[in-house]
Formats: sequence, structure tokens, C-alpha cells
Amino acid sequence: MTDNLTPAIFDGHNDALLQLYRAGGTSVSDSFITGRKGAIDLVKAKAGGFAGGFFAVYIPSPIDREEKVDAMSQPSYDLPLPEPIEWEDALPVAMTEAAILFDLEKRGALKVCRTVADIRGAMDAGIMAAIFHIEGAEAIDPDLHTLEVLYQAGLRSIGPVWSRETIFGHGVPFRYPSDPDIGPGLTDHGLRLVKRCNELGIMIDLSHLNSAGFWDVARHSDAPLVATHSNAHVICQHSRNLTDDQLAAIRESDGMVGLNFAAAFLRDDGRMLADVPLSQMLRHIDYLIEHLGEDRVGLGSDYDGAIVPTDVTTVADLPNLRQAMVGHGFNDALMTKLCHGNWLRVLEKTWGE
Repeated sequence: MTDNLTPAIFDGHNDALLQLYRAGGTSVSDSFITGRKGAIDLVKAKAGGFAGGFFAVYIPSPIDREEKVDAMSQPSYDLPLPEPIEWEDALPVAMTEAAILFDLEKRGALKVCRTVADIRGAMDAGIMAAIFHIEGAEAIDPDLHTLEVLYQAGLRSIGPVWSRETIFGHGVPFRYPSDPDIGPGLTDHGLRLVKRCNELGIMIDLSHLNSAGFWDVARHSDAPLVATHSNAHVICQHSRNLTDDQLAAIRESDGMVGLNFAAAFLRDDGRMLADVPLSQMLRHIDYLIEHLGEDRVGLGSDYDGAIVPTDVTTVADLPNLRQAMVGHGFNDALMTKLCHGNWLRVLEKTWGE
């Protein structure tokens, strides 16, 4: 029976490591345990029934976040893409964020999971389960040596781009209204990255890739197509959201999509404003289920990386979403799938378990 804290929620994307990096790195790891300003920590996770998810290592661009949010609050916008970041500059930041993740594991705050059995074990033990994920592959060199080392360290998921260009491909700008058909797709380096990720069993995240890159992955990957934090373009015509053709390809591959909580990707008007009713999140979930099937939809919050609806400001507020989902008519079996079961299913298939 579903209650305020169950089923446990395993989430497709968060930026907690970036926030800890900005706040002081491993020197502030205790704040993740005792409580911090931000969307995710152990105190809030316990209050909200948050079991873990994909912890992103992300290299920030030197942009004014307040200026970006202000622009995305307007009726239409087209933010220029930040300049590419060179490998030599990206690698130290990625290593620092990864070190924060492993420091949290050392302190007993979470477990870095390399298999679905690891995730299930952590969830059963009441330990936060974390997947080492990279959002934007700037820290991966063209020979993929860094990929090999990071895989041995525990990397199990990677997005070739975060909107800005990398040596592997091209992303979408933050543009509304717009579709994702913007610019060229994967480079030759990107095609080799896909192939090696398939061989290693590293999940390829399609969120942030433009349309051409999406279809390049679809043609060349032998793994399920997964967008960890994206929404339905029919409902919100943002460049970051997925078209019906893309959803059909994801369904055909037996992949999945995690619902992004970012307000600009939820709202019909594409504005980054937090006054979004939970019913709008349910509209996207309904549409994704209609086009993907109930086994291929989950949650991909983008917590600590975006402005989200007021009713789900932090993971402590996730009971509000559960209540809305149950009130909407989702039964216990579907709730379990949406909250964590579908992520475990697609990861088992991707990781070869």
C-alpha cells in the first residue's frame, strides 16, 4: 500500500555534487549528512522517502545564473551556448566532484552503486544509493583513456554533452519555443564513445543532446535509449524536450525517460517560474506513459540544478508528489514502477545483469 514515504524514489538526475563543489568540496561533506541549504541531503531524504539516484559530475560554465534564470522567465528566449571547455580545464573539476561523491561514501552517507544488485542492497539497508554519472563529457579525452579509468572507479552513466559543444557532439541551447532539431550530431569521437560505452555497459544519457545527436545514438547504440531528465515536447515546446518521434524510438529500444522537474520544461509557456501545479507534472507523466508504456517512465528531478515546482522544492517534499500521483489514480504497482522499478529494469538491461 502506498503511503507518504513509499514507494521509495530513485531519481534519474541531480546536481548535488556541483552544489557541494561550489560550497567548498569535501570540506562541506558533513552538511550533506546533517542538513544543508539545497534540495538533497540525508535529513531531507529520510523525510521524503528519497532512496537515491544518478549523481551528476558536471563542469559549470562561467555564466551568471541569475541572468540565465531571469532570461528563462520571459515569454520567449534563446540563450547563447557557453563556449566549449577544454579537457585540461574540465578534468580537475570532474575529479574534485567525483572525490566529493566518494568522500560521502566513506562517511557512510551513501553507497556508490555499480550494479543493480548494489542499488537493491542499499535500498533494502536504508542507505542512499548513488550512480556515478557524468553530464557533459568534457573530462573525457579523445582516446577515451579517462573513460576507462573512471569506469574502473565506478562510472556507470554518461551524457556526451550538456548543451554546449564537446568533442563528442552538440547539445540544444536553452531556447523557447523551439524543437531539438538544432545543429549537427555526434562527431567521430562521439561515435567511438557510444561504441565503447556499449562495450563497457555504461548507460548513454540522451538528455541535452540535439535531435541529430539523438538519432546518431539511436542508429549506433545497441543499448536501450534513455533520457534521464526530459519531458514531452507536445506539452512544452522547449528545445530540451522530446518529440513524439524520439519517444517512439525510445519505446522501440525498450528504454525510458525520467520526468524533469525543471519548471521551464514542464510549463506550457516554457517559463522558469516555480508556480507549477503538480497536475502539470502529471500531464507529462500521463503523456509519457501513453507513448512509452508504463514500464518506461520514471522521475529525473534535476534537483539542485533547476527551479522546480513549489510543491516539490526539495526531496523532503516528495510525499506531495506521491499523494498527487495516487489521487490521480495510479495504483500500487504503477507507483512502484514510476518511483524506482523502471529505473532498475532499464539499468539491469543496460548493464547486462
